[in-house]
Amino acid sequence: MHKLLSVGVGLALFSIGLAPAPAASRFVQDPYPTTYAPITSAPVLIHNATVLTGTGTRLDNADVLLQDGRIHAVGSALEAPANAVRIDAAGKWVTPGIIDVHSHLGVYPSPGVSAHSDGNEMTAPVTANVWAEHSVWPQDPGFAAALAGGVTAMQVLPGSANLVGGRGVTLKNVPATTYQAMKFPGAPWGLKMACGENPKRVYGGGKGVAPGTRMGNVAGYRAAFIDASEYIAKNAPKKQQKKRWFSGSDKGDSAGDTGGKRDLKLDTLAGAIQGDIRVHIHCYRADEMATMLDLSKEFGFKIAAFHHAVEAYKLSDRLAAEGVCGALWADWWGFKMEAFDGIQDNIALVDRPANSCAIVHSDSPEGIQRLNQEAAKVIANARRAGIEIAPERAMMWLSYNAARSLGVEKQTGSLEAGKMGDVVVWNGSPFSSYAQAEQVFIDGHQVYDRRDARRQPLSDFMLGQEVGR
Repeated sequence: MHKLLSVGVGLALFSIGLAPAPAASRFVQDPYPTTYAPITSAPVLIHNATVLTGTGTRLDNADVLLQDGRIHAVGSALEAPANAVRIDAAGKWVTPGIIDVHSHLGVYPSPGVSAHSDGNEMTAPVTANVWAEHSVWPQDPGFAAALAGGVTAMQVLPGSANLVGGRGVTLKNVPATTYQAMKFPGAPWGLKMACGENPKRVYGGGKGVAPGTRMGNVAGYRAAFIDASEYIAKNAPKKQQKKRWFSGSDKGDSAGDTGGKRDLKLDTLAGAIQGDIRVHIHCYRADEMATMLDLSKEFGFKIAAFHHAVEAYKLSDRLAAEGVCGALWADWWGFKMEAFDGIQDNIALVDRPANSCAIVHSDSPEGIQRLNQEAAKVIANARRAGIEIAPERAMMWLSYNAARSLGVEKQTGSLEAGKMGDVVVWNGSPFSSYAQAEQVFIDGHQVYDRRDARRQPLSDFMLGQEVGR
């Protein structure tokens, strides 16, 4: 029998039964569905490890059993099937896979040349019609580098040039030929928006195109969401259906919606208003975050997270009270005026209130390779400020809170029975400067082994590079 240990923060180890999803509104129907298929693997028993569950709990001398692609059990002295692969993890630490909620891998891939610059559609201030997934290049060598840093999933976003940059996509970090083979099953889309200096700089500055000021930014958001609200009303079900949706079916679409000409931009904004697309906002200053929270109430959408948010510490209580995550850097600041009031204690202070949701993110193809060390810097800076943060708490910034902001916390982000077998085995504490991810599992299959070159994915683009050098 399995001897199970319960985990904290109100979460227990149990098999998670997911209710069937309701029929999708046409605004979020996916013509490019995921083709991701987990690789079938033998059971894996990782035993004698220090386990950080991702829920705020640490288990010493504990085991993790992966079976059928899922976390089967976490606890002490677990029994495993006879065919299980056994990994002695004495002296090692085991965590959930790291999730980066703000990545541009694939849309700004390496090498960084203009031909690869596909993250910003700088043709209009509102480009909610574009989807980042259609720019993702699966051969980006950055995916493999991130995997070596323990990153098992990520949200790839458009850039921040526009007021509304378009849809982001959540990916499993697996080698693939198409982005659809990486697409996280069941993950909602994200909507990328941006406050502050970027949009007004790109479109203002004497170019004669709005916005050119912060008040122009807000006017632009409001105009876009007014159009989307009217679009929803126009396409609501009617008793007298004069025109079917684009499918031409006598039965209409799955939600029974009807209406006029389809608009891809308004589809995305309508999906956000209806709560089916999660809103992620690049926003630095506290006053602008407050304005965006008010904007969300005006139009009825929910903000999943403010990204970068170097002044989030100034309204951490409000973020926690409204269930908004802060996806933040450990210590980036001062590189432009709106980043000038950043402090190294930002994440620690955002993390303090009850029901908070602090996240460490990268926004960098280099930073994504060592997000564990970015979190370690936060721990060290907090200690200097007199705030002690335990490793099990800091792990939430990299896994469960990240999954929560993306709407996939029921599937991944913590080591709980029934969740995806996304697991990292570290050579020691992941918050040590000597930490290395030794083995990485995605859906129970070992996708990376630091000591075995055969389990170190290599992009097709990189084939022959070592020989060339």
